[in-house]
Amino acid sequence: MAEWLIEEGIGERRALLAEGDRVLAAKLCWPGELLAGTRHAARLISKPTGARRGIAALENGMEVLVDHLPADLTEGSAFELRVSRAVIAERGRFKQAQGRYVPAAEAKPSPDAVPFAPGATAKQFPAGWWEEIWHAASSGTMAFAGGEILCSVTPAMTVIDIDGDLPPRELAISAMPAVGQALRQFGIGGNIGIDFPTIQSRSERQTVDKALAEELRGWPHERTAMNGFGFVQLVAQLDGPSLLHRFASSRTGMCARHALRVAERAEGTGPILLLTVHPALKSRLKPEWLDELARRTGRQVRIETDPGLALEAPSAQILSA
Repeated sequence: MAEWLIEEGIGERRALLAEGDRVLAAKLCWPGELLAGTRHAARLISKPTGARRGIAALENGMEVLVDHLPADLTEGSAFELRVSRAVIAERGRFKQAQGRYVPAAEAKPSPDAVPFAPGATAKQFPAGWWEEIWHAASSGTMAFAGGEILCSVTPAMTVIDIDGDLPPRELAISAMPAVGQALRQFGIGGNIGIDFPTIQSRSERQTVDKALAEELRGWPHERTAMNGFGFVQLVAQLDGPSLLHRFASSRTGMCARHALRVAERAEGTGPILLLTVHPALKSRLKPEWLDELARRTGRQVRIETDPGLALEAPSAQILSA
């Protein structure tokens, strides 16, 4: 049976849904973020008369677009909301958080309810599990026999492009496992476009549609049939930023946290932990994060920079002096 494992990282919390030695899905959140499913006290600050949607402010001042409001709820009224979608950063803008009005009579959730992932905390994930997904999301690519898929975030949708040297029908069929893996492991939701190779035969397009339906069995979504240009549109629940969104909007933030994870897992004997990163990451390593790294490893932490390193390729080693 598939189970969630949670790793409490420095500056982030990670979760993997694993079944045996297979990783099916991944999640990530950063401290202070709103999480879908959490309840918050709010105050209505804007709503057209009689409307069911409006804007509310949380206690920290963050504004949330709220629906299912009672028609007679007036501006200034206090109430509770449940977050349905977290803030999502995109190029040049933010998608505002969304929530739903919670009736006063609705029972409070159990204190043990964890909207992030209902799993057990692990000291560390098995070697390679998180790294494989992280680097794939960083590049936006996944290889398969005969080709690869490229995932791109746009303001309108996440687009998955399929490329390879097989005949169109065979290429589309071969890409299915990679498509399903990317959707689940990258946490992709909302509007999704899959650009398959152009397939002229209607019967072959139907064959590909059936293969896609089988690959996505159990993953909640709606989709169109493949059109004559090989395009399929999917719509799935979007409750927060995917890994692709995070890399698109805060690559240095993702890489800084990754560097700390690499440092925390460094092996060896000695009192000094040397972490070498690209210069752009040094300012993103918060003092409290470095203090936590020192506490977890029991070593003095030393930071050096190397412009020859990629953002995604930090180096960590244990020194004797």
